[in-house]
Amino acid sequence: MTHQNIPSLDDRFTGSLLGAAVGDALGGPVEGYTPEQIVERHGGRVTGVVGPWNGDAWRTARPIAPYHKGDGHVTDDTLMTHALIRVYEKVRDHLDAYAVAEHLVPELMGRTVWIPELEAEALPLQRIFLAEKWIVTRLHYGHADPREAGTGNIVNCGAAMYMAPVGLVNAANPVAAYTEAIDLAGAHQSSYGREAAGVFAAAVAAACMPGATPRSVVDTALSLAKDGTRAAIEAVTEVAAAHRDFETALAPLRQAVAPFDSVGPDYRAPSLDARRPSRLHAIEELPIALGMLLVGEGDYRRTVLGAVNYGRDCDSIATMAGAISGALHGESAVPAEWAKQVSEASRLDLHAPAAALAEVAHEIFTRDTDRRRAHESAYAVLTGASR
Repeated sequence: MTHQNIPSLDDRFTGSLLGAAVGDALGGPVEGYTPEQIVERHGGRVTGVVGPWNGDAWRTARPIAPYHKGDGHVTDDTLMTHALIRVYEKVRDHLDAYAVAEHLVPELMGRTVWIPELEAEALPLQRIFLAEKWIVTRLHYGHADPREAGTGNIVNCGAAMYMAPVGLVNAANPVAAYTEAIDLAGAHQSSYGREAAGVFAAAVAAACMPGATPRSVVDTALSLAKDGTRAAIEAVTEVAAAHRDFETALAPLRQAVAPFDSVGPDYRAPSLDARRPSRLHAIEELPIALGMLLVGEGDYRRTVLGAVNYGRDCDSIATMAGAISGALHGESAVPAEWAKQVSEASRLDLHAPAAALAEVAHEIFTRDTDRRRAHESAYAVLTGASR
């Protein structure tokens, strides 16, 4: 048996995190629009990096101003992902809700980083939206119990969008990834937003399994997802299985997820019950990302372009889809020209976070092995097996 065609773990880390950032940057300029509006604006489907929706008027055009979306700039999805990686670098072990309070909050409000969309050095807190600022409000100012701080926040994809590092740290162990992400995300989200964070992390971990396929990733997600999240993934991926071209899949996938998505048909004018806790609802982004993974047969370019051209919250959809596809195939799956454009335009080293996280993950695996062996030894004594 040969393993030469199986991407290494470090390669999967790079592919996943690079793939997520590139997907984020491709989706940013068309976020919030419909597939039809995207065609009208760009004269066809988006096939790579494009400029701001409003051209040179991006500084003042509402509702996007003052953010320079487009031209290869990553958004808050990538900024939060990289912030979480820095937390892993500090803790060098598994994370929980208390790590958000003790380490992620200081990252958001006390460390300046380059913000591509603002074209300036700034605190991440000055870029993230209210659903993410909630973390700082509840944990720093409100002194909430970290495990419960997410209760009361709007339920959206805010926690799920940056959970790829949790899946990578728990590579090939989806149950562990799910469990860690659910604990961690309790400081940020509740209900189906928290559930999506767990399932997305599990999907990334599943994509790191030797021999993993888009179908095996989806099956793993379905085996762990609960309530409306599971139902939404099941409905969307069942429809996706009949398509191999994202063009024909765009409307059917939206129709499949609509009963579970509380936002409603007008993305910029959410319905009255939008983003409220429910066991019946699901965020839209994760089921669609998994659906596009099937439509694109795991191919990075096809999968991410399907996510981007879906519109609506497509930067987060493409972030998730890109993270999973990149974890399946490694760095070579991500088009080099896109990676170069995004890295240079965003003025970010997109390889360094992957290398740093991989180093930490290897340490955690060694620590996990020691803990497991200690447990096995204790169990053997307790059951008489060591006699």
